[in-house]
Amino acid sequence: MEHFQEYLATEVAFDHADGQLSRREALRRLGMMGVSAMSASALLAACADNKSEQTSAPAAQPSTTSVATSVTTAPRQATTPVATQDITYPGPETMLFGAYAAATGPKGAVVVVHENRGLTDTIKAVAGRLAGDGYSALAVDLLSEDGGTPKVATADVGTALNNAGPSRIRADLHAAIDELAKRNPGAKLGLIGFCFGGTVAWDFLADGEPRLAAATPFYGTVPPDVSFAKNKAAVLGVYGETDSRVNATRDAAKAALDKTSVPHDIKTYPGVGHAFYSDTGSAQSQAAYADVLNWYGPVPPVGTPLVVSSGCTSRPCATAGPSKACWACRPPRATRSTCSATATGSFRPCSTPSTAPRRRWTSSPLSTGRARSVGRWRRR
Repeated sequence: MEHFQEYLATEVAFDHADGQLSRREALRRLGMMGVSAMSASALLAACADNKSEQTSAPAAQPSTTSVATSVTTAPRQATTPVATQDITYPGPETMLFGAYAAATGPKGAVVVVHENRGLTDTIKAVAGRLAGDGYSALAVDLLSEDGGTPKVATADVGTALNNAGPSRIRADLHAAIDELAKRNPGAKLGLIGFCFGGTVAWDFLADGEPRLAAATPFYGTVPPDVSFAKNKAAVLGVYGETDSRVNATRDAAKAALDKTSVPHDIKTYPGVGHAFYSDTGSAQSQAAYADVLNWYGPVPPVGTPLVVSSGCTSRPCATAGPSKACWACRPPRATRSTCSATATGSFRPCSTPSTAPRRRWTSSPLSTGRARSVGRWRRR
């Protein structure tokens, strides 16, 4: 099975295991996705067995490469969401639909990718929330070529997304990036996706859109042989501790990111499973959203304070504002010390004095500024 097809088919099988779909309806939907009767029956049985094991056994321990984190992110002041507007914009074959929310004085701009239910009010609300926090956002409708989500029967959305296939979906996302860049000239661009949209986001990163500065896939899956060699965006992968199906691919995502030089982090939130962000009142959902803003924001990606030792000083912007990189590691000219950063962007202390050229941490993924590349060191 192709990876998108596998994800969508497995969602159907788990909906059946959860009692949301009858066996007849599940088999019908799987058949419409091109899954043979024999494979469909085997998939339903496997997911039913998996569901039984999850309800009768303790939760599996988190991966050693991505330990579940306690919810320690500081509470943040709620902002007023910006109302989204339904828009159309040029696509590769036809006009595409989306919901756009414009931030005032945007810090950056983000494409939002929906779940396997199409562009719903829940996903539009994500765009409005991001705009309220300073990031203009375009929630795409991947069913645009089918007339848009409202024109597709709820029972047929998964089939329509499966029929769209990776190539068309990638082309639609490139068009969304075009539109977002046109509406926010000069802004750094990001990507966020949920569930199926998280899987789409991982796939788009592997495809290597050069204009992306940052991405935050929520509980999406990757194929075992995924490669992010083409990706230049800083990546924060988000998972729920009890989401065993999706978490089975988490190590593959991390291993592929570890082979690159891009800033990246994998966060697993305790005590929650798939789609946990939808409960926006939960501590885990609020923490994940705050972590996303920290990843996009005007401090190093993880949002940790600058750590300095002898030879380096930290200083605020000469003029605070979105047009400045707000922290810099500036070794004195006399000592020519060097500074280094972890893979996730938090600072290590300066090294001992050396003759190496001075370097500066560029602005973080979606903060605007004079930096030439995201999350890299550059010569001064």
